[in-house]
Amino acid sequence: MRPSPLSSITSISFPANGEPVEETAARALASRLGIADPTPDAGSDKTLRVGLADGPWKLSPDNAPDGPWVYAQVAEDGSGIVSASDACYLYAFVHFLLDGTSEDQLGKVRGGLCIAPTFSQNRPLFDSALNHINRSARGFDPEAHIELTARSGFTHVEVNGLASHTPQEPGVAGEYYPQFYTYCPGFNHFTVSTLTEGLYEIDYVEANMNRLKRMARIGKKYGLKPGMLCFEPRSMPEALFKKHPTLRGARVDHPFRSWMPRYCLAQDHPVSRDHYRQVIQNLMKAVPELSYISIWTNDSGAGFEHTSSLYVGRNGGPYMIREWRSHEAIGRAAGESAVRWLRLLRDTAAEVNPDFEVVLRIEPFKEEHDTIIAGMGDGLTVEAPSLLVRGYELPYAHPKYPKQTSVGGSIYHVDMDDSEKDVLAKWRSQGFEPKLNYSVGTAFNIEPMLGIPFPKLLHKKLSSLQGMGATAVGGFGGLGNTPQTPYWPNTEVLRAIQYAPDQDLTTTLTSAASRWAGDDEADTLVKYWLDIDEAVEHVPLVPLYGGFGFPWYRCWIRPLVPNLEAVPKEERGYYLDFMVTVCNNPMNVDLGKDVLFELFGQEDGQMMADGFDENVLPRLRASIAEQEKHLAGLEGSARAVFQDLYDRTRALLCWTTTMRNITAWVAGVHGYLETDNEADKKRFSSYIQDMIDLDVENTRNLLDLWENADTEFMMVSEQGQTAYIYGENLGDDLRRKLELTERYRNVEPFIDREVMWRLD
Repeated sequence: MRPSPLSSITSISFPANGEPVEETAARALASRLGIADPTPDAGSDKTLRVGLADGPWKLSPDNAPDGPWVYAQVAEDGSGIVSASDACYLYAFVHFLLDGTSEDQLGKVRGGLCIAPTFSQNRPLFDSALNHINRSARGFDPEAHIELTARSGFTHVEVNGLASHTPQEPGVAGEYYPQFYTYCPGFNHFTVSTLTEGLYEIDYVEANMNRLKRMARIGKKYGLKPGMLCFEPRSMPEALFKKHPTLRGARVDHPFRSWMPRYCLAQDHPVSRDHYRQVIQNLMKAVPELSYISIWTNDSGAGFEHTSSLYVGRNGGPYMIREWRSHEAIGRAAGESAVRWLRLLRDTAAEVNPDFEVVLRIEPFKEEHDTIIAGMGDGLTVEAPSLLVRGYELPYAHPKYPKQTSVGGSIYHVDMDDSEKDVLAKWRSQGFEPKLNYSVGTAFNIEPMLGIPFPKLLHKKLSSLQGMGATAVGGFGGLGNTPQTPYWPNTEVLRAIQYAPDQDLTTTLTSAASRWAGDDEADTLVKYWLDIDEAVEHVPLVPLYGGFGFPWYRCWIRPLVPNLEAVPKEERGYYLDFMVTVCNNPMNVDLGKDVLFELFGQEDGQMMADGFDENVLPRLRASIAEQEKHLAGLEGSARAVFQDLYDRTRALLCWTTTMRNITAWVAGVHGYLETDNEADKKRFSSYIQDMIDLDVENTRNLLDLWENADTEFMMVSEQGQTAYIYGENLGDDLRRKLELTERYRNVEPFIDREVMWRLD
């Protein structure tokens, strides 16, 4: 192997008055090369200068390509430059030079290596651990997380997370709804207008704003562009509408989770528009470099008036439509009003940052889709897992279970249909670049697990996005609690796709495995990663539970007995108190239902349980046995790497077994209740008891892992559990589950079909 051109570097410098990332990247490079700290000046003729194309030193190659680029040229005497067209690429490129380049690429550094990044934008989308439902995760370090976000090839950073563990949002006793405001927090949680003064405690608002500014400063240190992800237009406290009743807009609360009506502002009212203008001005004043706002809406206490989808459903204030208009006319008026509101945000922010973007998640809009798309352009754009989206319908199926559709955006959405290119070309001709989402980690897919490798699935999806010509993408859910996942290969795949898209996956993974476990163990580690990837690919997509529903409904700790209410209510409080549920939710008594939705029935439950039994659990058990045997003979630094993976694989087996048992519960209990044949009842009863045997064994395995493994294999809150995250009392809850399961496992299967009519 030829010596690396980087080995000739003996001195590094950066501009004294440049961007923070220039110094950050220079120091990272010097530290990794083991040379003296860089200096903030040009230094000697033999120095390597690190900087930006538009920085004080104007470090551009002679023939810089159009669009974004990164460049490295190192002479034999160690002089040269490392530069980038934009700050958001520089830090990742430095680490790519150190860790990700092939021998051929490194060979080009002598004469000058210029690379056009695959994606001009790669944003974390709903950065769960940094800002949203898992921000209280144990051992989480925001700066370390943001550093890895930059190092992995992301270009942006979300910065709007609450400073407190839970939101300050008014509610009424017994309802769950205020907790929904803990994620994608809206404008009112960070600033006030003349309209909203006094609605929230000022120290609460100030703490949130201070955190937002701090995250933006950290992001800038690594070159990342700050942005926000908000549910908006979000509801206002009722006190405002009692004072100003004519400002009442659409009712936007969930009809089965909220016990108090919640309304957003009438969005076209001049007073409402002035409010939004003020809050955007305040945000831009606090963080002038704020580059985008991603708007999620029509869910979680937010919505546009008179739109047809949840939760608004064609309601709103009196300023937009006449009640005798046709359905189509109302849809056009609602869509046009939504675009006017988005334009207001964009135009106000552009007074400070002309390149500011407002991004709308387009899935909630089926009837209004065409009207909204027609209004995009000039700083307005949309995001979705597919450009073929029309409402929530997507033409993508599970790669292993073709009957399972609607996998768009999940880890099972691994390719892009050729027809996506036609829509992309059409929208570009209109003047806007849509953002395409992909699943980067376990959030929304394998919650609450951490560090589960699925590098092949991720590589296939990113390659497909590249192949269709996408330039702006978003990693759904973010990277997770990254300080606790030091050997997770997915981040290596991200960076490689950005700077070496033609590099084969094996090369990328082997390079990472060699750095972490040594050359002798690299091939074995890569094999285990791909074995787990294959098992993950065979996991059926279980509606709701396959994502955030797993912690929502306390799947680790609920006794899976044949009658969920056979356990007295006072003994169920340990899990009921932290479920996203109210007294009349069918989920309390039936794992196949949630609110008014049927998640799946007996036939689908049986199909998914069989999929776990035949395709998932055997693969994971075999991998665990192989890893355990290999681990027994390991010593030295490699052992920590393999121990980490071994623990995570065991945890994944516990998770998939629990998922299997949920589907088997529905298959068995529904099957028992839906037949009058005594032989069939006996067969289903035996099936349920076998499921319980497996669940007891699985719970004991999870408890052993929880108590004896040093690896942080799942999201755990250091402040206390919420419906979104487990707490440090998980071990006690698992023991309680075991005790209650044994006590009530032999009750007759039963589901109260009238549960939705309960009052308490």
